[in-house]
Amino acid sequence: MKVAKVYAKKDLRLEEIEKPSISKPTDVLVRPKFVGICGSDVHLYHGANPLAILPRIMGHEIVGVVEDMGKEVKGLAVGDHVVIDPISFCGKCYACRHNMPNVCEQLIVFGVQGDGGMREYFTIPEKQVLKFDKSLPWEEAVLIEPFTIGANATLRGNVGIGDTVVVFGAGPIGIAALKLAKIKGAAVMVTDIVDDKLDFAKKQGADIIVNTSKTDLFEAVKDWTKGEGANKVIDAVCVPKMLEDGVNILSPAGTFVNLSFNATPAQLAGLPITRKQLTIAGSRLQSYQFANVIRLMESGMLRGNGLVTQKFPFSDIQKAFDFIDANPAQVRKALLEFF
Repeated sequence: MKVAKVYAKKDLRLEEIEKPSISKPTDVLVRPKFVGICGSDVHLYHGANPLAILPRIMGHEIVGVVEDMGKEVKGLAVGDHVVIDPISFCGKCYACRHNMPNVCEQLIVFGVQGDGGMREYFTIPEKQVLKFDKSLPWEEAVLIEPFTIGANATLRGNVGIGDTVVVFGAGPIGIAALKLAKIKGAAVMVTDIVDDKLDFAKKQGADIIVNTSKTDLFEAVKDWTKGEGANKVIDAVCVPKMLEDGVNILSPAGTFVNLSFNATPAQLAGLPITRKQLTIAGSRLQSYQFANVIRLMESGMLRGNGLVTQKFPFSDIQKAFDFIDANPAQVRKALLEFF
């Protein structure tokens, strides 16, 4: 079977290896149908993912079909349509005991610290395999994992009915945060510096869009919230200035949700955080969000609605990454298609 493995910066190789078989009684053999190319995959390909261990088979946004399973697997059947939860955790550390396995001390992420889904078959423990209804189209189902990131961000922000939420960035994760915040009953402003991205966010339900290269962010938030400030800010841009701006536009008792892996320090004073008693919350991956997102997608309440922009055969994976590098403005979500 074919696998795609990154050995070093921009050194992506399509190789032939032996097809895996079930070796543990709790394992499931999965044949991928679609794998989404995430921004973190692009960073890994460019040698800029600080958490990845090379060489590595990428891919953590995976939907596929159950091909075989171990004798102790009870909740699945051959032919089931499934999505992969990419995190593996110990279940014993402080984070796990407090329902945050996404930051487990021994966290292994499929496609980052461990080999992922950009291969024609793989085995994985049953606990990381979740079934969804076969009526859900593959091109929608592959968005389940990205939508769990938005679900976790809105959970960490305690987003609820009546909140005013500012989402920094109209890329895929910003759109996921927008959609989940709207489902939870919030009013949402989306900011970006690219009009096409903002237009797409408006079509996805944003109450207001702001191009911050043309309009002053602080004045826009002040006008929108009648001077109160945003109750919640979710940062899907992830550069230091966003943390600085977010703290300044928050209302008293507001919450800033940080999704950044940027190691550059921000210039941040303690006074506004204390004066307004702000909460600054990190959000990484997701914690127990798959079941809810699957339910929302199966019900039709949550859909991509144009989020997927390109599909490439798995054999053309190099062309896919070359296209993303050359045409970033044209790509919202690109997929690799198998079989």
